Amino acid sequence: MKDGVRLDALGGEQVEGHHAVHELIAAGRRRTHRVWVVQAHAASGPIGSLAQLAHDRGVQVLFKTAEDLMQVARTSAPQGVIAWADPVAPVLFGSLIAPSSPERPQFLLVLDGVTDPGNFGSVLRSAACAGVGGVVIAHHRSAALTPAAVKAAAGAVEHVPISIVPGIPAAIQQLTRAGIWSVGLDPAGKEQLWRTTLLDGPVALVLGSEGRGLSHLVRQRCDLLARIPQSGPLASLNVAAAAAVACFEVARQRAGT
Repeated sequence: MKDGVRLDALGGEQVEGHHAVHELIAAGRRRTHRVWVVQAHAASGPIGSLAQLAHDRGVQVLFKTAEDLMQVARTSAPQGVIAWADPVAPVLFGSLIAPSSPERPQFLLVLDGVTDPGNFGSVLRSAACAGVGGVVIAHHRSAALTPAAVKAAAGAVEHVPISIVPGIPAAIQQLTRAGIWSVGLDPAGKEQLWRTTLLDGPVALVLGSEGRGLSHLVRQRCDLLARIPQSGPLASLNVAAAAAVACFEVARQRAGT
């Protein structure tokens, strides 16, 4: 425990899906206890390569039937492989907001009440691909790293630091004190995300929940509310899609393109 928040509360012990299990073993950042693979697919292809990688890394590999896997699977399509590992360890929030080099200013993602595991995993995958330095979630009203979330993340949980904080509004205040701009994504934001001038410096993108969006206090604490321009008939993007668009806009601006 630290400041009332469990530091081991992320989960992620059961890993399903080829990409997720491959990154778990290849990254080697947490101990993998054992891997189950479907024996019928273990001689060749991606499952065979994965089984060989696990064996080379000293991980116990057990060959099972597809029915065996489905009895313990917690997703609908484990893709012929399930692994069990140590839980994902959160990082301290202070380490994410510590000063960085001018060449690589902080780039964080803050999730205010994202509770759907699939969305959480997809957000982590986009964050990893776009170069996000860390993701911040609250202790309450946040999705855990369930097997569905880990599978959707496709290995991102092995690479993107995740921090758990007591509350998002207080975390945004800490961002401000650390000199990091907080940009909340909101369909009613007055400024278009493309025209925001804050993205090439220290910045944290703040995304709200699947239903209500940003909470009232979080909206107040953000330095800027920006919107993703839309021309279609729907009112808003799914939070995972919005995260992908916003993260790659930051990456685009930082690349100078």
